Amino acid sequence: MNDSSTGGYLAPVAASPPLEDDALDDLLQEMVAGITGLPPTMVRPRWQPTVPKQPEPSVNWCALGITTQENDASPAIQHDPTGDGSDVYQRHQDIELLCTFYGPAAKGYAQRLLDGLAIPQNSEQLGLNDMKFVSVGTIRAAPDLVNQQRIRRYDVTVALRRKITRTYPVLNLLSAQVKTETDSVPPMSGTTNIDQ
Repeated sequence: MNDSSTGGYLAPVAASPPLEDDALDDLLQEMVAGITGLPPTMVRPRWQPTVPKQPEPSVNWCALGITTQENDASPAIQHDPTGDGSDVYQRHQDIELLCTFYGPAAKGYAQRLLDGLAIPQNSEQLGLNDMKFVSVGTIRAAPDLVNQQRIRRYDVTVALRRKITRTYPVLNLLSAQVKTETDSVPPMSGTTNIDQ
């Protein structure tokens, strides 16, 4: 792995400190299941490599998935002189999580999620992963038509914000050769008298 003394591209010291991909999906699945009271097996990723059989219309369940992850304008980068030194990169990211609830009590579960996200203890759990609940959108009815039968469905978007921190191997500067030059200013010719 490169560091600032070798030149070239720098990768973060740890492969992936913020949760991503399946790990992030798992965290959000736990959040929705824990807040709504739905069994964890009934809170499923929206997009899966192999599409599982959809539960019967009489079963309450939720499909969820991150639709956007938007970074803030620019990161903050600060050098940490501890040990050999490193640069700590921090930025914030907005995440939109689309939750779709199905079943006879779908709207009730959607409302439970919205209400439960405001409870401080639920926010504390997100905080353990440098995340915070920001807001929720409108609960929207979006019934599905399957085999000439309407299936109850309600969509809601949850806005979350998280801090991303990465450490890069930018070593301390131990010494440097510096050359300074100063411009000489020629003396002014003539004298100027100012009467007061």
